[in-house]
Amino acid sequence: MSKISDFLKDDINRSVLLLVISAVSLVVSYFEWVPGPVDPAWIAIILCGAPILWDAATGLILRHDIKADVLVAMAIIAAICLQEWFAAGEVALIMEIGGLLEDVSAAKANKGVEKLISLSPKTGRVLENGEEKVVPVEEIRIGQILRVLPGESVPVDGRIVSGETSIDQSVMTGESIPVDKAVGDEVFSGTINQMGAFDMEVLKESGDSSMQRMAQLVSSVDADKTRMVRTADRWATYLVAIVMVLALVTYLVTWDIYRAVTVMIVFCPCAFILATPTAVVAAIGNLTKKGVLVKDGDSLERISNVDTIALDKTGTITEGRPEVTAFEAVSDSGSLLGLVASAESRSEHPLGKAIVSYAKANGASVVDPADFKMTIGRGVSATVDGKTVMIGNARMMEEASVSVPQDYSDRAGALFDTGCTTSFIAVDNEFAGMVTLSDTIRGTARDMVSELDSLGVKCVLLTGDNPRAAGHMASEAGIKDYIAECTPETKMDEVGRMQESGSKVCMVGDGVNDAPALRKAWVGVAMGDSGSDIAVDAADMALIGDRVDALPHTVALSRKMMGKVRFNIAFSMCWNFLAVALAMLAVLGPVEGALVHNVGSVFVVVNSALLLVYGRKAAGRQEPTQSRPDTV
Repeated sequence: MSKISDFLKDDINRSVLLLVISAVSLVVSYFEWVPGPVDPAWIAIILCGAPILWDAATGLILRHDIKADVLVAMAIIAAICLQEWFAAGEVALIMEIGGLLEDVSAAKANKGVEKLISLSPKTGRVLENGEEKVVPVEEIRIGQILRVLPGESVPVDGRIVSGETSIDQSVMTGESIPVDKAVGDEVFSGTINQMGAFDMEVLKESGDSSMQRMAQLVSSVDADKTRMVRTADRWATYLVAIVMVLALVTYLVTWDIYRAVTVMIVFCPCAFILATPTAVVAAIGNLTKKGVLVKDGDSLERISNVDTIALDKTGTITEGRPEVTAFEAVSDSGSLLGLVASAESRSEHPLGKAIVSYAKANGASVVDPADFKMTIGRGVSATVDGKTVMIGNARMMEEASVSVPQDYSDRAGALFDTGCTTSFIAVDNEFAGMVTLSDTIRGTARDMVSELDSLGVKCVLLTGDNPRAAGHMASEAGIKDYIAECTPETKMDEVGRMQESGSKVCMVGDGVNDAPALRKAWVGVAMGDSGSDIAVDAADMALIGDRVDALPHTVALSRKMMGKVRFNIAFSMCWNFLAVALAMLAVLGPVEGALVHNVGSVFVVVNSALLLVYGRKAAGRQEPTQSRPDTV
């Protein structure tokens, strides 16, 4: 019983069950399998028709709102007046199928803001008279001194007054490499302390912290997006007037009330109502096979109009993790690589892990070091096979009196400007080489940008990097326009600025810091695997497997879908007017008119279903089987 109860709690499950029962009752009614005083079609009329009649009546009376429900309600009432039970039930069933398809493609409840707020710590360690006291963050005040231990999140925004550490700021900036922090540096709520303990002075209370401000940004722009109004609803007022006029003309010409009411039945826009949701559901099914999850059917209409795609850098066009891109040794590089990897094998820093992975992939021998020591903001040192090995920045080399050759120093500076991180290597206090690490471009990024360009969509890179590093990364991906030194607020502002200038912007990102821009954009697309839950919830679509190469297919398919919708609408209107003409000439009766509805509806469904097999080649060329975009 519990399984049945859980099944029925879901609105879509209940709708499917009611539709199945109604469909069975109509089949029994049509073939007259169960003769009796009450026609089985009444089951469909009650289950499917009653909600339609109620919605139409309340909308018309209370809100003076004429929608497609009014047209369908008129057809149901007309059929009931003529005692054509099957026709009334069939019209109601078709309408409910359309409503179910729309529910399937509707947006899921957005829990992004709640998750975003939950990232902020609930307590903090306040230092009072040399003692720690754990208090709720709401009680923390500006000027107090807090202590943050390794592995803990920073409770509120503040400034370090004692200690050194490395902070994982990916929640705010999206950057995959932790940032070294010392006395005087600012730290932000929600970021994670990775290394040493430190004391900080509170600069902002919890309500004004960076994480809370980002949550406010995400929620404040939610109202900027309006849902697509179903085409049938847009035209409902005019259609009601047309059907009333045609029915009146039919009656005045023929004085046959039966024929006039039949006109009202056959004019019910069943195929018209199915035109949009069937195409949307088919397009969503196609994209699901390509690894694109669509949370909101309306976003497919919006992305078909996109002319600009704003791309986050880290984790979106890059892999989102540091990799060794160059290893240089003054002498024997093979033995030096083993020494360096052994010294880094105890490090928890992402750069150290990347060096160890690189060494193992290149066959270097990695042994357990002795006397391992990590110096925050400098690097690591250890004893390996009796040799003292140091890997760190220029400051570490200077403090150890290791002379770095000028050409290495110059190249390290140039590499920094391209977004790379360099570490110098010393063995027994003698300079031995340099290792360069960088977040690498995804292999599909350049082709993706090229295909979008062929579709007339411009790409813009938004990154927190400095201008030179941003320009280098943009060039690597084939992107002409970029905006550097972006914060979550500036990303959102830049998206807003582009849209105010007339562009339809799709934002693609993976981090919490991208959430405000994802919500602000005309369409938001999140990286489904590497992306944070907050980014995925804030977006309209998610790329499973981080398939950025699926973006061109998504844009092309959405345009194809809108072509199908327009064709379906045009066909359904022509079909309806043809049915009305035949009804006015008494060629069609109510039951025959209901069957005509089925033919038109089936045609629309089949035409939309072709989107399931739609494919696209690079450079905008379509598959041969899809050479006719808007018809079957």
